[in-house]
Amino acid sequence: MSKPIALSQEEKTKWMTRLLIKAILVGERGEVPIAAVILDKRGRCIGYGGNRREAMKDPLGHAELVALRQASWINNDWRFNDCTLIVNLEPCPMCAGALIQARMGKIIYGSEDPKRGALGGTINLAEHKSAHHKMIIERGLMEKESRKIILDWFKDKRFLNKENLLSKLR
Repeated sequence: MSKPIALSQEEKTKWMTRLLIKAILVGERGEVPIAAVILDKRGRCIGYGGNRREAMKDPLGHAELVALRQASWINNDWRFNDCTLIVNLEPCPMCAGALIQARMGKIIYGSEDPKRGALGGTINLAEHKSAHHKMIIERGLMEKESRKIILDWFKDKRFLNKENLLSKLR
């Protein structure tokens, strides 16, 4: 069983910068601005996902799961021991569980999710005694930029909702 590729800080930053641009585009479509990429053992992208819950009317339309589905199809396998997932927000319990089940080798994320994060934010499923697979977790890649995109999106969403409510009352 091989290990995930050792990415340089420059390569990680390059991938996260791309993801943050994608996340902004995802947010402009009305989805929570989260994007994920899966890299194989040679550092090639085999799966990409942006949140698609609203567009697909699918509760499973999280960026990480969309990327996993694509990577499974491309890889013709459901095991990802030698792969790395990079995502701008800490995965939720559903996504963290799927990544454990998929035996993802390494996960790199930007911003911690203090409300729903399942890889250290509120709980850590990767270290739970039931986790049969041990993943490498790297936290805080471009954390400030990742957090700003998410916080700004929710701030704008609240403002637009308030404006819509006020216009209905007029």
